[in-house]
Amino acid sequence: MTLPIQVLSPLDGRYQAVVSPLGEYLSEAGLNRARVTVEVEWLIYLTNHSMFGTSPLSADNVAALRALVTDFGQAEIDELARLEATTRHDVKAVEYLVRAKLSELGLDHIAELTHFACTSEDINNLSYALIVRDATKNIWLPALQAVIARLRELSVQYRDEAMLAKTHGQPATPTTMGKELAVFVYRLERIQKQIEGSEYLGKFSGATGTFSAHLAAEPEANWPTISEEFVTSLGLTWNPLTTQIESHDWQAELYTRISHANRVIHNLATDIWTYISMGYFRQIPQAGATGSSTMPHKINPIRFENAEANLELSSAVLDSLSATLVTSRLQRDLTDSTTQRNVGVGYGHSLLALDNIRRGLSEIDLDSNALAHDLDTNWEILGEAIQTVIRAEVAAGRSTISDPYALLKELTRGKRVGRNDLIAFVSGLEIGDAAKARLLELTPAGYVGLASDLVDYLT
Repeated sequence: MTLPIQVLSPLDGRYQAVVSPLGEYLSEAGLNRARVTVEVEWLIYLTNHSMFGTSPLSADNVAALRALVTDFGQAEIDELARLEATTRHDVKAVEYLVRAKLSELGLDHIAELTHFACTSEDINNLSYALIVRDATKNIWLPALQAVIARLRELSVQYRDEAMLAKTHGQPATPTTMGKELAVFVYRLERIQKQIEGSEYLGKFSGATGTFSAHLAAEPEANWPTISEEFVTSLGLTWNPLTTQIESHDWQAELYTRISHANRVIHNLATDIWTYISMGYFRQIPQAGATGSSTMPHKINPIRFENAEANLELSSAVLDSLSATLVTSRLQRDLTDSTTQRNVGVGYGHSLLALDNIRRGLSEIDLDSNALAHDLDTNWEILGEAIQTVIRAEVAAGRSTISDPYALLKELTRGKRVGRNDLIAFVSGLEIGDAAKARLLELTPAGYVGLASDLVDYLT
């Protein structure tokens, strides 16, 4: 016995509850609703400007046409599927749906203005711009902002929590946990601003971008101006120079930026995972949750592991989109059509990852004792401070020590040096009294520089 028809993507199965808000925009139904929007608004624009002897539609008729968009639901989805089964063309099915509405309203006399002078790509490129814009602004960006907000909270909360840094996996100059998380806030907010400033371009110029059919129908009209007015009326940026397709450069730019954000968040996920494995963060047990099917004690950092995988999948899709969409043979080929149908897949995996990261950041707690223990067992990291102070003393004429770096390298490299060892070493140095006093008071936990103050650079 075979199974009933099943979804293939886990985004539409296991993870549907998390990513379903994207379906409002980046689904087939969301795309078709946007197509209806463009077709209807073009009709309204033409009649409002009395093109080809028409008169502006009544307010009731305009409202009824726009209701085809606002009331778009399962009945329209099913009707479009029925129409496309005959037309074998998705945009033509949308045109027929709009024509049927005109007939229902007694507006058959303007039916031929439906899809007037348009190639399918005139409708599609504007529709994709609308749904990608709205998915980005209404769904993806708020999810990113929620992660940034939580990171910002933790940055402030842990700004004074000194910890041993690790460069190349080895003990290094201490920092604070808050400052390290603030680094990610700064990086992500910068990318966020770039994405918020994205342009969403649209073309509306016919079969090869030349307004040829338009000019043939009405030679006296200023078609570039009409095109620009219409595209901008949809809240998009007009692209005057295209082939049959809008060149998709804006999409490549946007998806590259989202992919960049993915990679920064991936870096965050691997860092938090590592801090958990080091014992710096404790995981807060979730009631009823199971970490291992055989080891009852386990609490696995699954939020961050799940996020890693989904960020990689998202970037793989978005990087492919960015690379593919900017090329179209001569005046057009169809590679962009099937490619753009996967925009939702790229966004979906990213949204799922953002949800996991946000939840994961709320399920951890800092173990200050673990941080303090690591600092107190690595006094040799103060070698940097000592050799730098000696250099300053030599420059100021208060010391004649030669090659301070080599001196400290001999004392500390590859060795564990305790507090008493350093006190004895510093006490014997030929440096000024003030400098010696500062060094004798220094501890690994106190050697964090301006780490706490740097958190204030978050705007």
